[in-house]
Amino acid sequence: MTIRSRAPLRIGLAGGGTDVSPFCDLYGGAVLNATISMYAYCTIQARTDGKILFEATDRKEKFETQAESFIPIDGNLPLHKGIYNFIVRTYNGGEPLPITVTTYSDAPAGSGLGSSSTMVVAILKAYIEMLKIPLGEYDIAKIAYVIEREEVGLSGGKQDQYAATFGGFNFMEFTKDNVIVNPLRIKRWIINELECSLILYFTGVSRSSAEIIDHQIESAKKHDALSLGAMEELKKQAYAMKNALLLGDIDELCGIMNQSWQAKKKVSAAISNADIDKVYDFVMANGGKAAKISGAGGGGFMMILCDPAKRKDLFDKLEKLDGKPYTVNFELDGTRGWTIYE
Repeated sequence: MTIRSRAPLRIGLAGGGTDVSPFCDLYGGAVLNATISMYAYCTIQARTDGKILFEATDRKEKFETQAESFIPIDGNLPLHKGIYNFIVRTYNGGEPLPITVTTYSDAPAGSGLGSSSTMVVAILKAYIEMLKIPLGEYDIAKIAYVIEREEVGLSGGKQDQYAATFGGFNFMEFTKDNVIVNPLRIKRWIINELECSLILYFTGVSRSSAEIIDHQIESAKKHDALSLGAMEELKKQAYAMKNALLLGDIDELCGIMNQSWQAKKKVSAAISNADIDKVYDFVMANGGKAAKISGAGGGGFMMILCDPAKRKDLFDKLEKLDGKPYTVNFELDGTRGWTIYE
């Protein structure tokens, strides 16, 4: 018996960063995001030799040990270890699980597409499928958040786990004690127009978001006026972009995205740099209507919207730069798990 799962990566359309504590705890956060046809994948297979093997094939990392009830979260693959520990403790009565867990992602870590949190959701979903654990979407997303942020101790927001679990276009609201996911029913022609307008451009730089997010956390704690003002602007733009998206007003949506990028750069000096600014200017000078770095910033993927009739020309020009452009579709389903019987 082989267990497989996948979870979709996401692009942040507006409000990113307002889902990070303590800002959302103090002031409330709002994020608009959508999942895309890029995924994190997991396979779990039972073993008969009493061992555990974790392997991330895309990262070329392995960890092997005797099956134990608890694996110290040190060295490589901390997320794999943290999820295993939580599942064994909470849903397997503390009994070890001799298994092989193999994972890979369509996007590199530090991509700005929520790749780490999406991987947590994919791995968690495989365990849920294997052990037949009755959990709903909110349960899965919350557990994924607890594992990544509290048990493993990685800095970050709350949106990614919910996006990967629910899938589709979602408007999310964050308070200290609650996350409310509002799935949006976007007309098919609007989705088609966005897909034909969208380019994802990988800048070639995979970065750790922790430094930028830690700066956001400190700014919120210190009540830094410039940073908090920018965050409030980002939150308002999430509401405005939701309305533009539902109405199919692509020009308004592009305008809000450009405003959001300017506001986001005020949150931390590390969000942009000379190379990112150069790519942004290049995009806008060659047919782009809007662009911004996805995720915390500092590198990863740039999300670009352009006139669909000019997308091929812009795509070809981007191919001549140092990074790599991609076209993607939107994924309307969330995480999925299934069993292969041999």
